[in-house]
Amino acid sequence: QTELPTPAPTMLQKSKVKVLLVVVAVQFAVIVLFFQLQSHRQSPSAEEEPEARLHVLVLSSWRSGSSFVGQLFSQHPDVFYLMEPAWHVWEALSQGSAAVLHMAVRDLVRSVFLCDMDVFDAYMGPGSRKQSILFQWPVSRALCSPPACGAFQRDDIIDEDACRSSCNQEPFAEVAEACRSYSHVAVKEVRFFNLRVLYPLLTDPSLDLRVVHLVRDPRAVFRSREGTIGDLMRDTRIVLGQQWESSKEQDRHYRLMEAVCQSHREIFEAAQALPASLRSRYLLLRYEDLARAPLAQVSRLYNFTGLHFLPRLQQWVHNVTRGRGLGQHPFHTNARSALNVSQAWRWSLPYEKVARLQDICKEAMALLGYRPVLSEREQGNRSLDLLTTMRPLQPSGPGP
Repeated sequence: QTELPTPAPTMLQKSKVKVLLVVVAVQFAVIVLFFQLQSHRQSPSAEEEPEARLHVLVLSSWRSGSSFVGQLFSQHPDVFYLMEPAWHVWEALSQGSAAVLHMAVRDLVRSVFLCDMDVFDAYMGPGSRKQSILFQWPVSRALCSPPACGAFQRDDIIDEDACRSSCNQEPFAEVAEACRSYSHVAVKEVRFFNLRVLYPLLTDPSLDLRVVHLVRDPRAVFRSREGTIGDLMRDTRIVLGQQWESSKEQDRHYRLMEAVCQSHREIFEAAQALPASLRSRYLLLRYEDLARAPLAQVSRLYNFTGLHFLPRLQQWVHNVTRGRGLGQHPFHTNARSALNVSQAWRWSLPYEKVARLQDICKEAMALLGYRPVLSEREQGNRSLDLLTTMRPLQPSGPGP
């Protein structure tokens, strides 16, 4: 029996096969794209720009432990940090007073929070420049790791000297790119002397701001400043303004402390008077509390700013606060005994100076919980606790 030949596929059948193949290919592509998107959401690139940022302002004064608190943010892998960017404002406009320069400082800090680094053009010379032109740039881990610099990993604890030697030739444009790749932007500033100037930042819908107000016993601040008078002379002149010329040289140090104590008192009182929604964005942190219980206080600080206290950071905090002595350099964050640093004034500052300081700063000391010593004997009695345990209630986590 002869087999009949198989009929050739018709044009209609060929068309159906092509359509089926296209449908299968599209479905496969959709499945692949779905899994890629899922993977991308679960493991975002380190350089990907976060959808929203939280902004942190560490508000303090010179020699109050602010460099260390700044490093608590800088060394966190989720934080882009700059130390005192407003130094450039005071450097360029050094004939102004602190009050006059407040607005320029605030506008610069806002631009940094928004990763707009073109704001520095007004305070730096023209032409191309490196990121190393920024004040104290090596203390920013973010400027020593990708995308700003490839010498280290983003989750490394990075030493300032290692950063300086490895990343000092990176272009300035990398600063803004790096900033945009982090979920948190933190700035430490010592050039704000009242909270009112910050109200526009607290209410700015483009910012999600948290203010960490760091204070320290003025007797300890005074003792620390005595070793850095020359380094801080220009800043002291700007703070004192016309009082600089009218004051005797030996009195300027006390006048400066009077201005610092008054500013801390006014900032604290203004924070307590804020509406509840804004008050939840303010946290008072005493350096002495941090020195006594570093891990507990850093945990409180990170909780307030929405950061995880990673195990390697816990180890770093433990090590850097449990060193020996008082540190190798007044402006560097290295291992030292934080508790001894906080108490050094008690055995190194003459009682006559202590008594004068206590009179100048008595209102701020009473408000912030620092007890006066009434004699040289009390000053030397280290079993006498000079820090009150009563503090106004502080928020336990990020505000709305």
